[in-house]
Amino acid sequence: MGKLSAIAVKNLKEPGRYSDGEGLILKLAAQGRGSWVLRVQADGKRRDIGLGSLADVGLADARESARAIRKQMKAGIDVVAERKKVDVVIPTFREAAKTVHSEHKAAWKNGKHQDQWINTLETYAFPSIGSRLVSEIEGPAIRDVLAPIWLTKPETARRVRQRIAAVLDWACAKGFRETEAPLRSVARGLPRQPRKQTHFDAMPFRNVPAFLNSLRERQSVGRLALELLILTAARSGEIRGCEWKEFDLSKRLWTVPAERMKAGVVHIVPLSEAALEVLKRADTFRAPASDLVFPGQNPKRPLSDMTLLKILRDKDLTVTVHGFRSSFRDWVAEETSFPGEVAEAALAHTIPNKVEAAYRRTDFLEKRKALMAEWARFCMAGGPLSRQ
Repeated sequence: MGKLSAIAVKNLKEPGRYSDGEGLILKLAAQGRGSWVLRVQADGKRRDIGLGSLADVGLADARESARAIRKQMKAGIDVVAERKKVDVVIPTFREAAKTVHSEHKAAWKNGKHQDQWINTLETYAFPSIGSRLVSEIEGPAIRDVLAPIWLTKPETARRVRQRIAAVLDWACAKGFRETEAPLRSVARGLPRQPRKQTHFDAMPFRNVPAFLNSLRERQSVGRLALELLILTAARSGEIRGCEWKEFDLSKRLWTVPAERMKAGVVHIVPLSEAALEVLKRADTFRAPASDLVFPGQNPKRPLSDMTLLKILRDKDLTVTVHGFRSSFRDWVAEETSFPGEVAEAALAHTIPNKVEAAYRRTDFLEKRKALMAEWARFCMAGGPLSRQ
């Protein structure tokens, strides 16, 4: 028998805690208003488990619930943990993917990548697993998403796999599933993809001077951006997003901030006479509403990446914009005696050897000034120049 009775509970007026024994407690806020709590010991810790409000749960029901919980605890069942599992709302894959995209897109520098990340999942993953709970998605389901495009669109398939894994790993970290994405089992269920040359299609460096001559036949923001890209061996995003405040024309330096660099490190680019001349021509396109050197149709937004590619396609060229960096690298290797590490520094490549990276304290700026000046002379003169 407990210490309380139904009549006594009904007549209680003074707010406080009233024990019925064996851990069952009534927490009274006012007459007829309160809640039932069961105090238990688990793993050496005291826990209070709510059993419901006084208005909904009478004394007899509270005692019955308390007995059931004590029985479960004796059987080794963690009632608190089990209740948390019930309380957690497991999201669908579509809901989880959109949350992951929302949380991570701010860290992605490339706006195009931000859109592609979720678009590929919408196209290839959502139709089959979008409505499934993240806790239920295992290897076979992932494999079935990838199989139709694994050989026909291998690069896209690998990206979809990586993005599905990112969503499921996030779900695991949030407690929505017990394991991370089972990628090993997925890989075993798919055929081996044929190896493909991963180099970007690059223009042979000997053709670059003639191409630049043709580029100057007309003047536009896109053509000027492509010309500066070639002369500085910079990436497309670095060029299209550059602002006038990044340039110190008196010192002939362009400082690309870390947040716009692939490696996340500030990169200083020496400017040749030819590069400075491009910037002088670009100044005529300066928009009062923006500091962008190469504004797009909306002056507050950078030039589109497709604008640069269209210039190449209009000339019936199959090379890529990024490939001009390879043209520059091949020219350094075949036509100059500059060390490879100077060329790699000019391309802002990270040092793969961690030991070497830890000890290198120079960015070869002075040597890169000479290198970029010689590259500009080659590009402007129509052929390789001898070292001076």
